[in-house]
Amino acid sequence: MHGWIILDKPLGLGSTQGVSAVKRVLRDAGYAKVKVGHGGTLDPLATGVLPIAIGEATKLAGRMLDSDKVYEFTIGFGVQTDTLDAEGVPVATSDVRPTLAAVAAVLPRFTGPIAQVPPAYSALKVDGARAYDLARAGEEVVLASRDVVVHALSRHPSESGDDASWADQQKRGPRFRGGDEERADDVRTDEITLTAHVSKGTYIRSLARDIAVALGTVGHVTYLRRTKSGPFDLSHAISLDIMGEAGRARALEHHLLPLRAGLDDIPALPLTPAQAGALRQGRVLDGIANEDGRYLACADDVPVALVEVRDGNVRVVRGFNIDMMSKEHT
Repeated sequence: MHGWIILDKPLGLGSTQGVSAVKRVLRDAGYAKVKVGHGGTLDPLATGVLPIAIGEATKLAGRMLDSDKVYEFTIGFGVQTDTLDAEGVPVATSDVRPTLAAVAAVLPRFTGPIAQVPPAYSALKVDGARAYDLARAGEEVVLASRDVVVHALSRHPSESGDDASWADQQKRGPRFRGGDEERADDVRTDEITLTAHVSKGTYIRSLARDIAVALGTVGHVTYLRRTKSGPFDLSHAISLDIMGEAGRARALEHHLLPLRAGLDDIPALPLTPAQAGALRQGRVLDGIANEDGRYLACADDVPVALVEVRDGNVRVVRGFNIDMMSKEHT
């Protein structure tokens, strides 16, 4: 088996535990032993899309780390915690609650290239130690600011009438509460749910902290869900229960996305059997008419290698050890 299981990670489960769960299902179902890895850490207090690479797809897990992500998250105003989420203990409080109009006005400041300081409770290393280990030991953790890109940031449309959309909020205009007329954009709120499309390395907890500070208050993440990671979104994801049922039925292949699904932005480069053999031996192909760039080299629809084409020459970037019998799963 070579491909991707996209797990809808539940609350409380770590990314490594997600990998262990997939390994356990494969083992209990009697599948051949293969490598398994995840394509991007997701906090235990977060839910959503966790790409799990199986077999030769593990060679592409690093590309998932570099991919864009989309998150839904809720900022609870009035309390900042040491972890910047609901797991931590309060370190600052504020009675200030922003209006909806103030939230709308501040979001453009956090869209585009921005600099942010990662949370002290993060997996980043400081002098060889994980920042969260140092923070839990009571040590002061000072992390350098990093540049990231927030491609889009907006209020999340919810199912309730009041949260249908930001535009609808403004269109409704005046409304009445307790006999007093109040404009929708003047309503103060204890929390706000946003959707963010971000580059690699972006910390949503830091983004929530900084938005709250810009609004003259403090805050922390009370809800976090990843809805997209690289090419994978929730439409591809399955729960632990469904994965377990598929394993018991020896039908996990029905939920396995092909290896090439992790390379949806890479065009294919068809190879003859002789060319495929040469690449597998690490040789350079010449006389290729394709434009320069990255390609997924395939022979009879079976991935052979991720390659780089330059000036008509083809060099292997990452080779795949997949036999022709694996064709249906690649």
